[in-house]
Amino acid sequence: MSPSKTGTSFEEHQLILEDITLTFGGINALSGVSTGVKKGEIFAIIGPNGAGKTCILNCINRFYHPEQGRILFEGREITRIKPHHIAGLGIARTFQNVELFGHMTVLDNIKLGRHVHLQSGFFSGGLYYGKTRREEIALRQEIEETIIDLLEIEAIRKRTVHTLPYGLQKRVELARALAMKPKLLLLDEPATGMNLEETEDMARFILDLNEEWGVTIILIEHDMGMVMDISDRICVLDFGRKIAEGKPEEIRHNPQVIQAYLGEETLAYSRLGA
Repeated sequence: MSPSKTGTSFEEHQLILEDITLTFGGINALSGVSTGVKKGEIFAIIGPNGAGKTCILNCINRFYHPEQGRILFEGREITRIKPHHIAGLGIARTFQNVELFGHMTVLDNIKLGRHVHLQSGFFSGGLYYGKTRREEIALRQEIEETIIDLLEIEAIRKRTVHTLPYGLQKRVELARALAMKPKLLLLDEPATGMNLEETEDMARFILDLNEEWGVTIILIEHDMGMVMDISDRICVLDFGRKIAEGKPEEIRHNPQVIQAYLGEETLAYSRLGA
């Protein structure tokens, strides 16, 4: 297969962004961003506040439509696919702020993530018999034996979500995303608002998903310790432009990255994450 404009082939990269440009009222949120994410890697996107990190995820998810460029997933262009079809392709998402149904139980919230794959029709669903009932039983068993077990939330599966502390709610949101059976998982600040122990748990869950389930992960996170510890490669944005990309050790000592985070006056004396 021929190479893309980014100089990478579809065999090498599961997701490719080519020259993505996005503006709001004349302000450039993204300016010609190009990158590729390899199948099975943890790919982090970092940058100061307002750098355009979440805009990247919103373009992949089709919440935003870029004015320029294209996005390819497994060799297929998805730039103009309707947002509600993205999940069916195997792309799942969590958000900066918890987006759960607070009045529902943990288990019911997780089960909602599988709706894009259910095969039952309207009639059988309304009467809850036959195929619908069999699907429901199989789904519940799968969730309890895999997702709930992996994320260690067995004890709270019957709890109402709004009664849970924030750290557990973030874990439930991750569980709902996993119920979609993702090939590519977009995590928008999964450790925000967590204490050290909760952050370490979240990092462990992300590594397990990547290593044991083979899920490709794009991670946005402000905790640089976590990013440097678990990422295979890192892309750095600043004011909507990509200023660096590489392995954690390369990014840690990149002068442009240090300047973006710490400012010109400390460039000669500081190292990111040191």
